Amino acid sequence: MTSPTRPADPVRWPDGHRAAAALTFDLDAEAAVLYAHPFARHRMSVMSHQSYGPLAGVPRLLGILERHAVRATFCVPGWTALRYPDVVRSIAAAGHEIAHHGYLHEPLSDADAEAEAAYLDRGLAALESVTGIRPVGYRAPMWELTYRSPGLLAERGFLYDSSLMDADVPYELAVEHGTSIVEIPVQWALDDWEQYCYLPGISGTGLIESPAKVLEMWTLEFQALHREGGCFVLTNHPFLSGRPSRAAALETLIERITATGDTWIAPLADIARHVRSLGLTPRILTPPDPAA
Repeated sequence: MTSPTRPADPVRWPDGHRAAAALTFDLDAEAAVLYAHPFARHRMSVMSHQSYGPLAGVPRLLGILERHAVRATFCVPGWTALRYPDVVRSIAAAGHEIAHHGYLHEPLSDADAEAEAAYLDRGLAALESVTGIRPVGYRAPMWELTYRSPGLLAERGFLYDSSLMDADVPYELAVEHGTSIVEIPVQWALDDWEQYCYLPGISGTGLIESPAKVLEMWTLEFQALHREGGCFVLTNHPFLSGRPSRAAALETLIERITATGDTWIAPLADIARHVRSLGLTPRILTPPDPAA
C-alpha cells in the first residue's frame, strides 16, 4: 500500500508577516445554475437571483475592497465574462486578479480528459478576449479537481490552482515530467454558498444563516490560522455576499484581519509567486487504492 504524501511544509511569509489571507470571489452569475439545470434559463426569478452578483454585488464589493486598499482574486467562468464584459473589466481595472473558473461552471467529476481540456481552453479564450489578460490561476467549479487536472493546467502555463483541501498553507503540487503548480487550499467552512445559498429545486435546504453567525465562524477560523501562521482563503460569491448585510459582515471581517498588523492580504497570484520563490519540494498526490 502506498503511503500518503507528507504534510505540506511550513511557509515563511514575506516582510515578517505571521500569516496570509486571500479574499476570493467566484463570479458565477447564471453559469452556476445553467450547466446542471439548463431549463432554469426560463425561470426569470432564478436568473435574477444569479445576475444580482455582477449587477449589484460586484459594485458594492469593489467599494469595500477600495476602502480598505485590499486586492482580491475574482474567479470568473468564461461564459460570465462574455455576458458581463464591462463588469469583469471593471474588476481588472480596479487592480484585482482575474482567475479561471471553467467556461459554464462545468463540474469535472464526470468529464473525460478531452472535455476537461476543452473547458479550460474555451474559458481561457473567453477571459483573454474580454480582459486582454491570460489568467495564471485556476479554481475548479465546485472545487471538483481531477487527478489529471494539475497536468492540464501545467501544460497551459498556469502558476497555481485553488481547489484542494488537504493543508493550511500553500504548497507545490507535483506534475509529470518534473514540473509542479502551486496549490492554495480552500475549505467548505470558508465558503458563503453553504451559509447563504437557497434556490428552490436547485440548491440549499432553505436554512439561510445570519451574517452575524457567519462572521463569528469565519473570525474564529481566521484567528486560529493566524496563530499557526497559516493561509486564510475566503471564498465568496457576489450574488450571495454582495447583499447589504452580508457585505457589511464581510467588511467587519476585513477590518479584523487588517487590525492584526501582521497578516499579508494578497491576491492568490501574489501568494503563489511567493510560494514558488521558496523552492519547496513538490508533494506527490496519487489516488488511493481501496483494494490494496
